[in-house]
Amino acid sequence: MKLDGIHHITCITADALQNLEFYTGVMGLRLIAKSVNQDEGKPTYHLFYADEEATPGADLTFFEYPGIPTGRSGVGMVHRITWRVGSHEALDFWSERLGAKGVEFTSKGDRLQFEDPEGLGLELAVVVTDDEPLTAYHPEIPSDLALQGFHDVQASTASVERSRSLLEETLSFDPLGDREWEVRGSLRGNFYGYDADPPRRGRQAAGTVHHVAWRAASDEEHPRWRDRLIAAGASPTPVIDRYYFHSIYFREPSGVLFEIASPGPGFTRDTPLEKLGLEVALPPWLEPRRAEIESQLTPLPNPRQGWEVSR
Repeated sequence: MKLDGIHHITCITADALQNLEFYTGVMGLRLIAKSVNQDEGKPTYHLFYADEEATPGADLTFFEYPGIPTGRSGVGMVHRITWRVGSHEALDFWSERLGAKGVEFTSKGDRLQFEDPEGLGLELAVVVTDDEPLTAYHPEIPSDLALQGFHDVQASTASVERSRSLLEETLSFDPLGDREWEVRGSLRGNFYGYDADPPRRGRQAAGTVHHVAWRAASDEEHPRWRDRLIAAGASPTPVIDRYYFHSIYFREPSGVLFEIASPGPGFTRDTPLEKLGLEVALPPWLEPRRAEIESQLTPLPNPRQGWEVSR
């Protein structure tokens, strides 16, 4: 079994409105779902941003916890998320765009590094790949210059060797040197690595990554992945039905929370593609509580109000 790269990356925000404005307005992603954190008793947002077709591999998500303090990445946490762009012309475009939006950035060759409004580490990288570009429509961003889906995530660890066996032997990550791995299946691939910077103590709160979800080839593989993980000494959850996909969760030995998620059915299971993100998306078991749930969520505008979206 091989994983098809990243399915989604879930982070934390204290301010859903600010978050929405940055990721749709500045970064040009599409809001594909306003859902809720299914593991919380009190309704809290789970926002999903992705490409135009809501494809796994471009899906950045956020739990909202209003009022929580800003966190700090550290040992056992992902601290940088990298998106692909298709050319140096695209990188030049983003340099101008980020600067015009007041976003400070650092240019490092064919990469730009910056942070979102809550300090989450982000990066754009020029990447030549055969993977399909996963882009969203935005009236200010030409499609050939838009973000093209995830490229990699960088984490922090106190010991690379603690994680090597599980990554390579259990999860079939392919090593690329001592600190980086390629995660590639039959559809697409991404990369996972550890920075060489000295590790520090982190605090999970606003502006940090909660977990990284890797894409299974099918639902049928979940029990087999779970058996593999148990045999390797990990402690995966049972397979959890999220309605829009199925998941198992576990921590790799460095402490980073991983998920293995099924490729579908996705949010078009109960909403037409053109209407994604307009209404709160709830699984059937939460639908009877819709009025209660919506009354406790911050009202969010339609970020595409007035747009003419061409396909």
